[in-house]
Amino acid sequence: MSAAGPMRVHNFSPGPATLPLEVLEQARDELLDWRHSGMSVMEVSHRGKAFMQVAAEAETDLRDLLGIPPSHAVLFLQGGATAQFSFVPLNLTAAGATVDYIDTGHWSRKAIAEARRFCRVNVAAEAGSPPVRVPRQEELRLSPDAAYLHYTPNETIGGVEFGYLPQSGAVPLVADMSSSILSEPVDVRRFGLIYAGAQKNIGPSGLTVVIVRRDLLGRARPGCPAVFDYAAVEAEHSLLNTPPTFAWYLAGLVFKWLKAQGGVAAMGERNRLKSARLYAAIDGSRLYRNPVAPDARSRMNVVFTLADPALEGPFLEQAAAAGLQNLKGHRAVGGLRASLYNAMPLAGVEALIEFMRDFERRHAKG
Repeated sequence: MSAAGPMRVHNFSPGPATLPLEVLEQARDELLDWRHSGMSVMEVSHRGKAFMQVAAEAETDLRDLLGIPPSHAVLFLQGGATAQFSFVPLNLTAAGATVDYIDTGHWSRKAIAEARRFCRVNVAAEAGSPPVRVPRQEELRLSPDAAYLHYTPNETIGGVEFGYLPQSGAVPLVADMSSSILSEPVDVRRFGLIYAGAQKNIGPSGLTVVIVRRDLLGRARPGCPAVFDYAAVEAEHSLLNTPPTFAWYLAGLVFKWLKAQGGVAAMGERNRLKSARLYAAIDGSRLYRNPVAPDARSRMNVVFTLADPALEGPFLEQAAAAGLQNLKGHRAVGGLRASLYNAMPLAGVEALIEFMRDFERRHAKG
């Protein structure tokens, strides 16, 4: 490391995503000797007093950030959000149950496909293919006997985000918030269950957070393995088996960083500013285009294409040379994508916009 500090690029990866530099520096400084123990945090017992304090602080800080009421349990699990595609129906339904899902793209479709292994799935609404909008509340065809209504507030691949909270009546609302959690305030009381993979706004990959209403615990199917049973995990304070301790520790550092930044309200304002500036640059351009309806544009994942697709290769190559990394769109849809999670600074967005304008000056026709 030079006297000027480590060389850091602007990382627009959709996940695993960029982490706050202050968090990485603290983890680096504590890596070999954590809390004067002579050991790394990766080497201490997950049931030891020191790590259990880390776990408790992480839950307390997350509760503070999101205003999670006592009516909801907080679980720290493994398996990623994809595992929750199975765990949710295993925990919230009996055999033969009907569940409602809103289809807005790649990840909601993955969740639907997995739920069909366990339940009768009613697709309450579809956003089309490729999805460029969000179904309105009045478009939702909800089942009167549904065990829950599931939706994906933000689709990382299509860059589509809900601008409203679906109304489900007495039916529990379930949300895959992997790419939007902690990016703005949310009323947790309105949800039966929230789950989120950590590798976008929480911390490194390997950890999944589940926030579940306590009255929904204890409903797991008889064949559900104990490590997948929310009630069993909650009873052991997420220590039923050895958790991903390093990811949990880093998530705790991110939570403290978020609180120092002003919490989720402050992050929400920053995220709106970052995405608004990038969308304005796209909309004011002759070379770039965003296909998503303005009221459904994601704050976290800004997708765009070039008027000449042949320029995508040079764009990515030159952007990388300029320190703007991981802008390639998902292989399922192509194009370009800039992920603007909490740890992406405004300076990174401004650097991208300046590069895009320079690239357009050099390559746009007409």
